[in-house]
Amino acid sequence: MADVIFTDANFGEEALKSELPVLVDFWAPWCGPCRIVGPIVDELAKEYEGKVKIGKMNVDENSQTAGKYGIMSIPSLLLFKNGQPIKTMVGAQGKENFKKGIEEILSASS
Repeated sequence: MADVIFTDANFGEEALKSELPVLVDFWAPWCGPCRIVGPIVDELAKEYEGKVKIGKMNVDENSQTAGKYGIMSIPSLLLFKNGQPIKTMVGAQGKENFKKGIEEILSASS
């Protein structure tokens, strides 16, 4: 399971104020591609433990945050650094594509 379950209520504290870069998987239970991406996100959470905070946000239950960041298609994975969204990856993709996005963020200077 991913590190964190993000909600509208905890998003500011858990994601925007995080010392670590944050990967948020915006998803919904009825979304087929989201069910494909979910296990990949869980694997990434294990691989990047202590380096990146990785979690999921159910867009049906947390529409305020999803709307704020313009989530129109799911799954959408947003990478945040220093409280700012800096990379968006939309749709079901392979694990390597997601890792590439994470590595870009980790290698970029703070």
